[in-house]
Amino acid sequence: MNAQELTLNIAVNLGRIGRWACEGRRARLEQFMKETEKFIAALDKAPKSKKFQRTFDLFLNTFNDHRKNVRMDPIWAETMFTWANILTHRARLA
Repeated sequence: MNAQELTLNIAVNLGRIGRWACEGRRARLEQFMKETEKFIAALDKAPKSKKFQRTFDLFLNTFNDHRKNVRMDPIWAETMFTWANILTHRARLA
């Protein structure tokens, strides 16, 4: 997969993760967090544009912070939804 495809896969998963956080479905959230981490690792190694690199770095910091402190609440989920939206729009720059 190229950087754009990986970015879109991450964005889709973030939407799912946010929804499951709101629904209290911890097992599904963890399953997709692990899958998303694999996509992130692949994207980290993939060639990316300079314009996208800044977005990726900001996302990575936020994701890592939220990964360490998973909360099953709407505020935590909203961050996942926000990054899903940002990455969907920025994927074309990847």
